[in-house]
Amino acid sequence: MADPVYLLDSNICIYVLEGGGSSLRDQIERCTPGEIVISSISYAEVMRGIPALEADKIEKAERFFDFFGVQEFSRAAALCYRDIPFKRGSFDRLIAAHALSLGLVVVTNNEDDFADVPGLKVENWTN
Repeated sequence: MADPVYLLDSNICIYVLEGGGSSLRDQIERCTPGEIVISSISYAEVMRGIPALEADKIEKAERFFDFFGVQEFSRAAALCYRDIPFKRGSFDRLIAAHALSLGLVVVTNNEDDFADVPGLKVENWTN
């Protein structure tokens, strides 16, 4: 299995779970197993958005997260978070910090949410 390279933002996780687009699917299929991971922050954000009574959606999401793997938010990520400029959207800031701490590229559909984070690499696979 390859080392992680990409960290999927929550909006990309949701996009995939809802069927995604061909551009996104193509990019994911080009990756070697293990190159794409998901932050425990995105896991929390996505799972919070699924109503507890919708067992089929919960099960689908859990399979998705199990397939890619969830990276735990670490002390190193917390220290990176400390150094990121404050802005509304703290989930995005935590995801950015997590990516920086692991040296990963954030894959998002909202590049503007991450544009002011120094040193962060961002890609949009939806267009």
